[in-house]
Amino acid sequence: MTRRVMWGALFGALAMMATGCGDECVDPFDCRDKGTPPAGQAYTCNADNKCELRTVTPATEEDAGTEVDAGTEVDAGTDAGTDAGPEVDAGVDAGTDAGTDAGMNVAKGGACTASTDCMGGLRCEAATCQALYVGVTGTSSDGGTHALVARYDTVGMTELGEDAGSAYPRFGRDGTQVAFVQGDVTAGTAELALRPVPVVAGAPTVLTTGTAATTPRFRYVEWEPGNVIAWVRGSSGISTIAPTGGAAVTATQNGTFPDFGPNGVDYAYSAASSGVLVSTGGAAPAPLAGSPTSAEQPHYNRVTSQLLFLANPENQTVTFGTDVTQVLKLYSLPVTGGGTPQTLAPATTEPVTGGSIDSFIANPNWAPDGSWVAYVRAYYQLVGTAGVLCGNAAATLCGTRPGNILFLQRVNTTTGAPEGTPVSFAENATLPSFSPDARFLAYVQGGQLTVQGINPATGAKVGAAVVHPKDVYTVLTNEGDDHRPRWQPR
Repeated sequence: MTRRVMWGALFGALAMMATGCGDECVDPFDCRDKGTPPAGQAYTCNADNKCELRTVTPATEEDAGTEVDAGTEVDAGTDAGTDAGPEVDAGVDAGTDAGTDAGMNVAKGGACTASTDCMGGLRCEAATCQALYVGVTGTSSDGGTHALVARYDTVGMTELGEDAGSAYPRFGRDGTQVAFVQGDVTAGTAELALRPVPVVAGAPTVLTTGTAATTPRFRYVEWEPGNVIAWVRGSSGISTIAPTGGAAVTATQNGTFPDFGPNGVDYAYSAASSGVLVSTGGAAPAPLAGSPTSAEQPHYNRVTSQLLFLANPENQTVTFGTDVTQVLKLYSLPVTGGGTPQTLAPATTEPVTGGSIDSFIANPNWAPDGSWVAYVRAYYQLVGTAGVLCGNAAATLCGTRPGNILFLQRVNTTTGAPEGTPVSFAENATLPSFSPDARFLAYVQGGQLTVQGINPATGAKVGAAVVHPKDVYTVLTNEGDDHRPRWQPR
């Protein structure tokens, strides 16, 4: 019998039995940042939710996590309480994108009256076109976590919190405010706070505390495009609060992964054994017709009626050490009326001598107009029922196959069906996030925020990537979608 049956992907979903309070890990995947274990040993997550080395036999040797990049590596650099220093241009013109739409012709620094005047990746700010911010959670040499924002095209991150801990920056729908959690972000004493954007000096506005909101821990916080800020109360159950403050409101008694529809009122979420549920126009949530009960991590786009989600309708699993992991696939389904899910990215298996090389899907995200989806395919070797993630020394069948590959898939905006073949975009990368104009893709690679221009017609890369080095802050990935980069709306 396994210690825990995972119903999430990679390191994203919370187990219903996880405490979420002060945990270093909830499964061995979260221990990836510990590095390569000594021969004959592996990192596991013990009963106290701490990573520890254990001796294993070669037949069951497990990888220390699913993320190939060093997502939680601590940099030995400057004090986390300081900014990364004077802003330095990363060498890519913010106005350069994969083509300019009609009206989007004002370059960075040019005069504007609305963001639609500005080139891709820019918004109108104080009557000039300026680069969009991206929000991430990072760690530094002090060992704490820090909610951070950065102009996507300029090296240098700004910390949002005043205390030693902060996390989960989320922008408001008009792009002029950013919410985040500060204090002891793993405990019920944490605060949900707010700052203006661009960030100015002064104390943030505290909207509520974990104590006042009866929240053991703020998890899976979401805002834009919602009219309210939503979060998961620890491991299950969703609450909301108005960005102007007031009392927290209980939206659901169970469930996780809330996501707002483009009207700011509709929302979807997933609940264990129930699949995806949707609330439309303020009505009580109801199961999405046609979605399997294993469905999780729903995502709206801003234009089409298609909802994106992961699921495992065949109940296919793989064992990594002592943990059983769901082999998730990627689907789309109309949010109104439901129907038969369209498979956008299946699981794969490739027979090789001695076993097979298999894969599952994690961390999907829509382009805002629903024309593309980005996702991570996680590869592992399978011998019998035992899996070892590629990129680990024990995964001898994988050869040079990386553990993660980030793909883009074109999607028909009417039917939600895939079009053409997937575009292999970046190896050893995770947590993709499209800019609001779909001209850039942000992701985490090697603990660094990376932003790459893309051609919205072909999915091809445009120009050089902007890499925010981890000389002060290392961007975290170990909490899955909670650590996905968030873009400031235009």
